[in-house]
Amino acid sequence: MIRKSLDSSAASGQPLPKLAVGRREAAQTLSISPATLDRLVQRGLLRPSRATRRPLFSAEEMARFLRETTATI
Repeated sequence: MIRKSLDSSAASGQPLPKLAVGRREAAQTLSISPATLDRLVQRGLLRPSRATRRPLFSAEEMARFLRETTATI
C-alpha cells in the first residue's frame, strides 16, 4: 500500500511523504524534549529504526506509542 502511494506521488511530481523523522523532529512532534525521547527509547516504550547510523522514528511508531500509553480519565 505504501509503495503504491509513493509511486503515484513520484509520478505526479509531488514531493514524497516523510516515512520517518530524526530524533529532534520526533521529540518536537511528540511535544517532549530530546532527553525525554531518549529515556523513552531506553525504557523500551518507543522503538526507533536503526537501519541508518542515526535513529529514525516512523509516524506509525509514534502513533503506536501514543495509542498504547494513553490513559483514560
